[in-house]
Amino acid sequence: MKNLRTAGPAPADPAPADLDGDLASLRGDCARMTPRWSAPEHVLAHPVPVSLIHGVRVPRTSARLLESMSDYGD
Repeated sequence: MKNLRTAGPAPADPAPADLDGDLASLRGDCARMTPRWSAPEHVLAHPVPVSLIHGVRVPRTSARLLESMSDYGD
C-alpha cells in the first residue's frame, strides 16, 4: 500500500545522499521530519499487572527469521 499524500516537496540537500548513512545523517533526517509528527496530549496506557503477563509466543517462521538476522545490521 502506498501513501500518495505528501506535505510538500522534499527539501533540497546540498550534499549527495549517503546510501550507507551515518549517525549525523540519521539525526538530520529525524530533525527534518519532527515538525510533521505530533505527540498525543494524554497517554491512555495503563500499567499491566504482572500476573497477566505470561510470555510471548512467536511463530516458528518468525523465530527463524529473527534468529538469522544479525544483531547490529550488515
